[in-house]
Amino acid sequence: MSAAPPRAGLVFAILGATGFSFKAILVKLAYRHGVDAETLLALRMGFSLPFFIAMGIVASRHAAAPLPARDWGWMAGLGLIGYYLASYLDFLGLNYISAALERLILYLYPTLVILLSALFLGKPVTRRMLGALGLCYIGIGIAVGHDLTIAGDAGNVAIGSLLVFASAVTFALYLMGNGEVVTRTGSARFTAYATSFACLGCLVQFFVLRPVSALVQPWQVYALSLTMALVSTVAPVWLTSEAIRRLGAGPVSLTSSLGPAITILLGWLLLGEAIGPAQLAGTVMVIGGVMFMARKAG
Repeated sequence: MSAAPPRAGLVFAILGATGFSFKAILVKLAYRHGVDAETLLALRMGFSLPFFIAMGIVASRHAAAPLPARDWGWMAGLGLIGYYLASYLDFLGLNYISAALERLILYLYPTLVILLSALFLGKPVTRRMLGALGLCYIGIGIAVGHDLTIAGDAGNVAIGSLLVFASAVTFALYLMGNGEVVTRTGSARFTAYATSFACLGCLVQFFVLRPVSALVQPWQVYALSLTMALVSTVAPVWLTSEAIRRLGAGPVSLTSSLGPAITILLGWLLLGEAIGPAQLAGTVMVIGGVMFMARKAG
């Protein structure tokens, strides 16, 4: 009987990683119907918002104490940085680069946490970790080279890569800032409410930048947005939270290494994205470097 919770936790972690990896595929499919990033992001977050509010209410009922105003402020600020801004930059970047390259660049966020912690918090970085960092970024360079050979437009690949890299930076900053708050609020309550604030930020952005008539979209855009909300937003957040509760953060973080490989496979199957030796080599280097650092950090 004792093996059931770990087994369930592993299944939840794998399903969560798969759901997150599917997001870029759904975004690229939606872009084929002419929708812009602001509208698509608003639809995704609008469909997600009721679920996150419900998750927050349930988590609050099980909490020992109500949240003080200070923690509400932290959740709002970190949610807008870590989910709203990171998501927006990511959606913009997907206009320019392949889904596989996007997922690989986003997967660099653990390396960014280490670099930013060294720069601003004075945390040491060993020579081995520097070697792993170098391996990751050489791998990204090789993967970018693959996209250049396929796309043939260096400007677009550069713009898209920089936008997605900026998304990874904002998510890394979010991770650095949420540690102290989560210990007071609890991970389920923090995630639910921080993401709710991000959803509201995406909706406000839409009404500022786009007319209401922009919501008139083909049914395929609505279907893909709803799928994105359920399969690649709400479900992975809950699954990952449950996996961490059963297994701990360390093992769950290692399952995220499946993400780039899953996205490459889905991009090939559903988008017709080419798979080449350079891309596969770059992926192996990035995954290897991140997993090495994850073990050292654990």
